[in-house]
Amino acid sequence: MAKLVKLKEDAYENYLKKQKKSHFLQSYAWGELAKQKKGQTPHYLGLIDEDKNILGTALLLEKHLPMKYSYFYCPRGYVIDYENEQLVKEMTKEIVKYAKSKNAIFIKIDPDLIYKDENYLGEEQPLPYDTNKIFETLKKLGYKHQGFTKNFETMQPRYTFRIDLNQTIEEIENHFSKTTKQRIAKAKKLNTYVEIGTEKDIHEFYHLMTLTETRKDFVSYNEDYYKTLYEILNGSENAKATLFLGKVNLDKTINSIKENLKQINNQISILPIDNLSKSAKNKLKELTRQKDNCTNEIKKYEEYKEKYGTNITLSAHMIVEYADKAWVLYAGNHNILTETYVNYYTYEEHLKYCKEKGLKVYDQFGTIGDLSKDNPRFGLHEFKKKFGGDYIEFLGEFDYITNKPMYFVFTKLVPIYRHLIRRKSKKVIENEVKNNN
Repeated sequence: MAKLVKLKEDAYENYLKKQKKSHFLQSYAWGELAKQKKGQTPHYLGLIDEDKNILGTALLLEKHLPMKYSYFYCPRGYVIDYENEQLVKEMTKEIVKYAKSKNAIFIKIDPDLIYKDENYLGEEQPLPYDTNKIFETLKKLGYKHQGFTKNFETMQPRYTFRIDLNQTIEEIENHFSKTTKQRIAKAKKLNTYVEIGTEKDIHEFYHLMTLTETRKDFVSYNEDYYKTLYEILNGSENAKATLFLGKVNLDKTINSIKENLKQINNQISILPIDNLSKSAKNKLKELTRQKDNCTNEIKKYEEYKEKYGTNITLSAHMIVEYADKAWVLYAGNHNILTETYVNYYTYEEHLKYCKEKGLKVYDQFGTIGDLSKDNPRFGLHEFKKKFGGDYIEFLGEFDYITNKPMYFVFTKLVPIYRHLIRRKSKKVIENEVKNNN
């Protein structure tokens, strides 16, 4: 008979890293981050058989609630063979028993199980398992599916783009959109460059994250969170966080444009200005347009240099590596010089980095399922799509309820109460503003 036990870091990690469904959100390091920065208690658990062989693992993050209640969240877990119905049943039984002993009112899981996979051409790909059968197994065991959500309503995104790094880099880049290839080429032509940062660059990374937050209307963390994340993952033997910084050296960029301008002037100088054919006139017109563009660009970049200095970091991306996979966890971009397309170039560089390291999967970590053009996240989706990855839809979240009355209170009544409090607070502020005018 299988039983659930607490695992030490070595045993836990040695098992997890070898699994196809290994995920950084199930790693020991991520549990330590949740403890330090989110006030959650990590539980590193393993289901073992009579010979003490590990059959599956689960990082349960315990979120403490009022009145000594709690709930458990297992991000991208459990890590087990979901095709083995008996194994899932035993894991569920043991996890539920453990949760009840901790006064947990429910257990939330969102396994790394793919519901639908489309390649870059929009063609549906066969899955290595029967997701519908697994879905029915979980429901039969008492899990409550939280719906086929389309945006970012769940703890982890239900959609993402993944690139198979078993392909050659030429195959991967051939799947880039035409626009993406052109923009990467322009970034290189303007002498932008990408380098790997260190802990001292967290401040710059955070600055770009705040700019992106304001522009895209999403909530990021404070600087200390990112610093702690970087320290914990890189202090671990099993995980790694890497900063990629997309930069521009304005002196080099200006010199590059000046060299282009020189070539344009040379082409103009050899045209017979006094006796131009129709095609020569069209060529002169195009060269003159290019000359004006170069002149304007030089002036613009010189103004930026005066204001911001010679070297400017325009993009900062944090990549997380775990086992044989990598995730583009965070990406921040400056508001200026977007026409240099350093963001695209930065993506290409860390994609190549992951390929060269021998990793197998490159995950862009989150997109949407609602592809209506008025969706505020549609631009994010279209940007990530341009890199040619598979469009992945996950099965979604499941709650196993262990205390129905308290589950109703904390998932239905408490959110209503909080909404009313926020409305009341907003009304008080509006009245104060009105009375002071």
